[in-house]
Amino acid sequence: MKITLKRSVIGRPEYQVQTVKALGLKKIGDSRELNDSPAIRGMVNTVKHLLEVQE
Repeated sequence: MKITLKRSVIGRPEYQVQTVKALGLKKIGDSRELNDSPAIRGMVNTVKHLLEVQE
């Protein structure tokens, strides 16, 4: 699955900032190819309003 950070983490709760960082995203426009696993799905679901997800 490919995820892209589309919105800033500025002003977000610390747990959301840490989740985005754990997914390997640093700034707007960064993309990562990640394995589709329940753990990754859970993290993506936590910050889905900040990401664009492509299956």
